[in-house]
Amino acid sequence: MIMNYYRNIDRSKVQFDFLVHYNEPGAYDEEIIRLGGKIFIMPKTVPHNYFIYRKSLEHFFKEHSEYKIVHGHLTSTAFMYLKIAKKYGVKCCIAHAHNTNVPRNIKGFIEKESKKLMLKYTDRLFSCSDAAAKFYFGEKIINTRGYNVLNNAIDSSEFIYNEKDREMIRQVLELEGKFVIGHIGRFETQKNHKYLLNIFRKIVNRKSNSVLLLIGKGPLEEEVKQKVHEMKLDKNVIFMGVRSDIPLLLQGMDVFVLPSLYEGLGIVLIEAQAAGLKCFASSSIPSEAKITDLVTFISLENSTEYWADEILKYYNGYNRKNCQKEIEESGYEIKSEVSNLEEFYIKA
Repeated sequence: MIMNYYRNIDRSKVQFDFLVHYNEPGAYDEEIIRLGGKIFIMPKTVPHNYFIYRKSLEHFFKEHSEYKIVHGHLTSTAFMYLKIAKKYGVKCCIAHAHNTNVPRNIKGFIEKESKKLMLKYTDRLFSCSDAAAKFYFGEKIINTRGYNVLNNAIDSSEFIYNEKDREMIRQVLELEGKFVIGHIGRFETQKNHKYLLNIFRKIVNRKSNSVLLLIGKGPLEEEVKQKVHEMKLDKNVIFMGVRSDIPLLLQGMDVFVLPSLYEGLGIVLIEAQAAGLKCFASSSIPSEAKITDLVTFISLENSTEYWADEILKYYNGYNRKNCQKEIEESGYEIKSEVSNLEEFYIKA
């Protein structure tokens, strides 16, 4: 989402630099540098690093007084970096809500408990959906202070369905004659991969030529791979890793499945619709993500058999339509939406 805006914003007027919390190379590092951005690395945000992290933030903002805006997308430590940014004269501090829940671990606990502190040092509130705003900021705050919904906009022209691209990528990945189910998401509890695998097993039991593409990386990847092996689905599940050719991979899929436990919005659902894919998503995902008639929401309380039944209704194919107009009319076209953010930054 951030990169979509960065690619399309007028960088002669607004430039993004990035404060990140990883040592290993990121998927977008080279592109950021090519677009004129800088990347500054902070220590990892784990509890035992608290004082080192704080000291690093103090040093950074003391040395870099040129920044007028800090747009915080990492809410778990926003109470700290926004406070320090304010201390060193940052004019506009933004907290941006991207989710409708937090993980059930120490990081999630800290994130939940630190929200009130975060709000003390925040000038503006942003979110990817109304549901995310209500969860992170609370109804009382958003009713008194207001907030901006910044749509997880995409360049819809990159995703328009193309039969030749579909044939090509399916040939490259050796998927001809396969029923291809796609999922894009980081391997973490929120994305509910184990439930997805249980759905997929029901599908494979009925249609043995089914294939599941899992795109992404994350801390639970090895655990998911082990689960695939235990379920004897090794030949049917392909782990794709982090990919830069998402629009092309979507062309090769037959359906898209997103059974997340929660999402702030689910930008991958917007992208899948832009590619004309029939999508099956958990009812935990905000309704704003449904911008075409291609999305079917299903409760996670339904059986995996029910999910499989619904998905297999499209086993024999369907017409992949061009949804570009619907993307634009719903406010998810980046070329239109980027001007709103650009204007905000300039006036802030």
